Amino acid sequence: MGKVIGIGELLFDVFPTGKKLGGAPVNFAYHVQQLGLESLAVSAVGKDELGDEIMLLLAEKEINTCVQRVDAPTGTVQVSLDKEGVPTFTIMENVAWDMIPFSETLAKEAAECSAICFGSLAQRSEVSHKTIRRIIGMVPDEALVIFDINLRQHFYSKALIEESLRASNILKINETEFDIVVKLLGCPDADYKKGSLWIMKQYGIRMVILTCGADGSYIFTGEEESFEPTPKVDVADTVGAGDSFTAAFCASLLKGASIKEAHRKAVAVSAFVCTQTGAMPKLSESLL
Repeated sequence: MGKVIGIGELLFDVFPTGKKLGGAPVNFAYHVQQLGLESLAVSAVGKDELGDEIMLLLAEKEINTCVQRVDAPTGTVQVSLDKEGVPTFTIMENVAWDMIPFSETLAKEAAECSAICFGSLAQRSEVSHKTIRRIIGMVPDEALVIFDINLRQHFYSKALIEESLRASNILKINETEFDIVVKLLGCPDADYKKGSLWIMKQYGIRMVILTCGADGSYIFTGEEESFEPTPKVDVADTVGAGDSFTAAFCASLLKGASIKEAHRKAVAVSAFVCTQTGAMPKLSESLL
């Protein structure tokens, strides 16, 4: 089985209590690795102290990486949490992960991968957008190509979303993003199931993963529908919960689990991540 790739932003989430390593594709790669599959986090950091810190943390967490050092500052995101632990992000622009370079090493990994996960945020700049699109075009036909949409601030457009959907076979989206996307794409029915099936038909997607926070989550395919309630837990913060959900679902599918089994695993893992601070906690033994 080839590696599972997460490509896109790599940064420090700066909380009121301090900074933590983050970035959706790297969170995804970390949790895939914890769950027993070989993963690869692809991004860029600056030639600065924060970049040095990130490279050390990645090594400490034993994450396989293809992270280039570029002439731009390492990315940071200011994170504020409401009383439910739900984050609001202020994302710095013109940073290192906006300039992810293409490489032959990366091309080789893509050609042999079993899954790749990417989002909309890291495609806000021309350089990273081109690299991500080029790499996605190199993955095997049978690979899972997961568009974890990740709408942030003003860093998306209808054209970018449509292009990314057409390049994917799985869409991962939350309920807030779903409401925005169905309106943006002109979907005639915003109902979760009908809207998801419309997106699948319109853009050639095989599956929609829709997470709705405390209200549960859905998996829609052409033939199957799965709903799982969200467990009640003591929430520390929800940063990275969606990434861990996607990672657990993807890893379980690749290991041969059914959609229902993979869904249950994803719910359990993301619920645990919500009880911890930051996006990359070590998973409990029971989850492993």
